[in-house]
Amino acid sequence: MPKRFVVAASEFTDLPRFPVGFELADALTAAARDLHGTNTPGDTLNTAVHLAVRLLPDAEHAGIAEIQRGGRLRTLAWTDETVRFAAEPRQGGQSGQGVQGGHTPHPDWERLWTTPVVHTDDSEADGGGNALSGIGLRSALSLRLRADRRRLTVLTAYARKPQAFDEDAARIGRLFTAHVSLALDSATVREQLTEAMRTRDLIGQATGILMERLDIDAAGAFESLVKASQRENVKLRDLARRIVDAHSAPGGRGVTER
Repeated sequence: MPKRFVVAASEFTDLPRFPVGFELADALTAAARDLHGTNTPGDTLNTAVHLAVRLLPDAEHAGIAEIQRGGRLRTLAWTDETVRFAAEPRQGGQSGQGVQGGHTPHPDWERLWTTPVVHTDDSEADGGGNALSGIGLRSALSLRLRADRRRLTVLTAYARKPQAFDEDAARIGRLFTAHVSLALDSATVREQLTEAMRTRDLIGQATGILMERLDIDAAGAFESLVKASQRENVKLRDLARRIVDAHSAPGGRGVTER
């Protein structure tokens, strides 16, 4: 089942209006064009982190991470390795490595379940010693990108100076994440439709092969394919691919059992 994320339609209606918005509007329009020009959700996220550095005042690095209920985290996109390590501190406070879950997210991010923006004004306050100060990052602006009951997706911008991100940066960030979320939804739907078409064609080919091999009609061939899928505990798509690949191989015959 595809993941579904929910963002409240009114989430951005409380944003103050910018006094002079032409430059910002132009920048956001260009960013939206770049985001909607991506082909896959992964491309959208990678584009988003680089655009965040260009759009948010004083931002030097940016990353996007997914947090599951209970604290497990994985990094989805980053501008550089510094951000990748900053996003995934190990338990015990040391900077982590790798992108496949099991790490403990920054404690401030837990607040993003209930609020759309979290500031880290100075990572060296209270004596420092956390993952950000350890790699020279003093400020962070974390923005809730998407959320549902089980997972939270966070876009975070980082800077090396303290108190780098003010309220204007937060407002721009919220407008930007609205564009990212819309573009991500579009890219996800396109990817799902493309995969569905590929799967349909693959199953159609496998059904045709079984019609020929078993001398049965299309309904019987599809039923045979479904039964084989259940019997072997294999996804229908994967079984169809096996049949097509076997048929294409020299001397191959695929599944012939009803």
